[in-house]
Amino acid sequence: MSIRSTSKAIILNDGKLLLNKCFDAYNGTYYSLPGGGQNKYETLSDAVIRECMEETGYTVVPERFGALCEEICDSPEFRAQRPEYAHKMYHIFVCKLVSEKREAPSEVDEMQTGIEWVSVDGLKELRLLPNTVGEHISEVIHSDTPLFLGSEHIPYNHG
Repeated sequence: MSIRSTSKAIILNDGKLLLNKCFDAYNGTYYSLPGGGQNKYETLSDAVIRECMEETGYTVVPERFGALCEEICDSPEFRAQRPEYAHKMYHIFVCKLVSEKREAPSEVDEMQTGIEWVSVDGLKELRLLPNTVGEHISEVIHSDTPLFLGSEHIPYNHG
């Protein structure tokens, strides 16, 4: 069995959260936290720093571990095509910007159409995937201790 370990970032700045805007045929338009797969021998915190730079162009520093959740894709076709992505563990870090200076993103996900700074107050209006992250994002932002957000079966993969 292959389990994909991912590092995701909650990047807050002036009451706003940085999100990747995404689109795919199965999920339509949605948002996701910046971040992605951990490389072999890479720490989770190094992975979130690298992934944020690649996807958003911002340099971040993880301040604390915020949450963990599990996602399992139920699509037989997807499981056959991409077995390494069919089961993912999301390690979510609350991060801060090193500076507001932004470089050009160097490696965006195929579903990513851009990035947006979204008001924390407006998060309930957005479709943030995984669903369990979207449902509990405010709790993760305001909690002093890491949270386990549970496990979720999904019909189709997303970024």
